Amino acid sequence: MSWTIIIALILAGLLFLVLEILVIPGTGVVGIAGFALVVFGIFESYHAFGTTAGHYTLITTILATVGALYFSLKSKTWKRLALNKNIEGKMNVVDEESIHPGDRGRTISRLAPMGKAMINGAIVEVQSLTGFVDEEKEVTVVKVSSHKILVKPS
Repeated sequence: MSWTIIIALILAGLLFLVLEILVIPGTGVVGIAGFALVVFGIFESYHAFGTTAGHYTLITTILATVGALYFSLKSKTWKRLALNKNIEGKMNVVDEESIHPGDRGRTISRLAPMGKAMINGAIVEVQSLTGFVDEEKEVTVVKVSSHKILVKPS
């Protein structure tokens, strides 16, 4: 077996071990596969190139494992890879002074049971009390709370 294959086995095993620790913890399958690849790579270096080359491979693998775990667990490493954007979205904030129970509107999308409707010139998200309501149907506001508008078909 060549050095290229042995190095590829060990690197793949180290990658699997890091993935097991950081990305998919708890399953164990990836970690066991990574450990097996590393052990097999070290075993093959002893088998193919002798004791001295095997010892060097073992020491290098241990140092590479410690280094990979150290750099993987540093907080700055993941800050560079993480998404640092804030979510700008907001909840459906209802202006309770502009929409009142009894107001009428028209659905813009199908209410299944939630969807959008135009009520008093404003497009708002509404919830149907009766289930599904097709688009372009007249609806009447039944209840208005701070985050929810309940409607029924007119």
